[in-house]
Amino acid sequence: MLMLILNVVYVLVAIAMIALILLQRGAGAAAGSGFGAGASGTVFGARGASNFLSKSTKWLAVVFFGISLFMAWYASHSARPVAQQSLGLMGEPVAPVQGAPAPGEMPVPPQAPAATEVPAAEPVAPPVDLTPVDAGTVPAPQPEAAPPAQ
Repeated sequence: MLMLILNVVYVLVAIAMIALILLQRGAGAAAGSGFGAGASGTVFGARGASNFLSKSTKWLAVVFFGISLFMAWYASHSARPVAQQSLGLMGEPVAPVQGAPAPGEMPVPPQAPAATEVPAAEPVAPPVDLTPVDAGTVPAPQPEAAPPAQ
């Protein structure tokens, strides 16, 4: 319960820091005045180096880092030994499967059964003539060409 509350406060502090940092005017905005631009203000502006936004950002950063350090310390000191932790399915011992390879070895692929018969090739049908014909005529069968005599 403590860690849940700290996590919620941690996220809210981070969001508040982001918002405050983005609201502040950069130090470089008045930097030109320090190099002879005609104004007598300092680099941090006429009001000085710290105002409400910068002071609140500082304290939010202190809280942010404090929560970070406490959560890290709490996580490292409250950890139970691995033997006492419930790891679910990962922690249960599993009996090895018969014929399974040892850890770190590649499994042997199963051998395909040897074929005793080679299937016969299917007969190939003769090519069909697909040229268009007139509706009233029937094409005459064409004789096969005889080999040239020698």
